[in-house]
Amino acid sequence: MFEIGSSLREARMRQGLDFEEMEERTKVRKKYLRHLEDERFDQLPGHTYTKGFLHVYADSLGLDGRLYVEEYNSRFVGGDEEGAAGAPRVPRAPVRQRGRRDRRESRGAGIALAAILLVTALVIAAWRFGGHDTPKVEGVNSEPRTTASAAKPVTLSIRAVHGPTFMQVRAGSPSGKPLYTGTLERGQLQRFTKKALYLSLARPGNVAVKVNGHLIVMPRSGRRLFAPAE
Repeated sequence: MFEIGSSLREARMRQGLDFEEMEERTKVRKKYLRHLEDERFDQLPGHTYTKGFLHVYADSLGLDGRLYVEEYNSRFVGGDEEGAAGAPRVPRAPVRQRGRRDRRESRGAGIALAAILLVTALVIAAWRFGGHDTPKVEGVNSEPRTTASAAKPVTLSIRAVHGPTFMQVRAGSPSGKPLYTGTLERGQLQRFTKKALYLSLARPGNVAVKVNGHLIVMPRSGRRLFAPAE
């Protein structure tokens, strides 16, 4: 067992991130992120949304979102209470019955996993057809991605010239596979080559960024997607 809220808060503060940046990164409103860190789950719109938020928030901090969902289920979602103190002991079932029960439990676990995966679809529908106060989840209401043509891959070079900065590089999109997550110290250089690359910088003014050998100016937000022109 571990503390859900405090571990999320520690991971965020260790990376020097605030709630505004995490709201932009996860597409989850910052007030819901605060509720997760404070473990005020009763202020969130139900178990389904809460598990979806936990999964997305933990993943965005480089943690394992599945572990947080499992911990939440074990502590806050009602389960089988037959083993509680004072409850009558039930004789062990024969081997054949236990095998059938195990298969039923396996099917139940599969259904539960499918329900968790459906949370994104539920939030998509709520966001697109509901009001602005509807919570958002990674992948919801995201801008259309530009399809990369058969042009040559993007080569991205980042050098810390004025000071250190926390940096994250992902393949293809803001939700793509993480290629680098950490602090780029002054004088260090990192280079990546992919069909498309997403770059997020905590302090864009501290670095020099080149795309295919050309120096570019990063936006003040420090986030940009680089893809070949069609």
